[in-house]
Amino acid sequence: METSPLRIALITGANKGLGFEIARQLGKAGYRVLLGARDAGLGEAAAATLKGEDVDARFVQIDLTKPATIQGAAAAIDASYGRLNVLVNNAGIADRADGPPSKTSIDAVRRIFDTNLFGTLAVTQAMLPLLRKAKSARIVNVSSGLGSLAHNSDPNWEFANVKMMGYNASKAALNMLTVQLAAELRDAGIKVNSADPGFTATDLNQHRGRQTIPEGAAATIRLALLPDDGPTGGFFSASKPEPW
Repeated sequence: METSPLRIALITGANKGLGFEIARQLGKAGYRVLLGARDAGLGEAAAATLKGEDVDARFVQIDLTKPATIQGAAAAIDASYGRLNVLVNNAGIADRADGPPSKTSIDAVRRIFDTNLFGTLAVTQAMLPLLRKAKSARIVNVSSGLGSLAHNSDPNWEFANVKMMGYNASKAALNMLTVQLAAELRDAGIKVNSADPGFTATDLNQHRGRQTIPEGAAATIRLALLPDDGPTGGFFSASKPEPW
């Protein structure tokens, strides 16, 4: 169990976009933020930018499709801190070859799942021993409203025409990880929730989203900073619970 007052947060996919903003805000809340990124140059540059804003930031190389980097990151965090207070599973991809079930590329669906589900699950398993050593740890899975079965089955939903088999299904699977892991860890003091950023302007959607990146980060930040009486095993936007 931790004895140092230093709180450690790892954010995957943190060199840009939502991940970078999540790291910034957690840093300003007093955490040492570990910016997980595939590219060392981009990760180091992002950490340097945050350091320039008086955020305690460090780069950690982690590629969700390369298990050796995941294990290496876990070993490095263990050696340096011996624990992890917050894990934000933010890294995720879309694929141009994705589409509706009748047309999507099977290879694209596999690529999406390799990162969005299998990579996230691998990171979570690798970091769990460190999270168990922290007091009141938090796991936030950055999902999407597109992962909601309830929304996808509603023809009147505003995004009902967005039928991307790989991406939507990967986020639905990520939500299942949230539900099952929250149940498994309920007595361990580790809260696990899914965040719906909303339609946020990022590289993932060619910046077509109507929300700003800080607005999109709000749900994740709130869930990462939940008090001990906060919820676990839920799916939340910034303003309300979301349907599964």
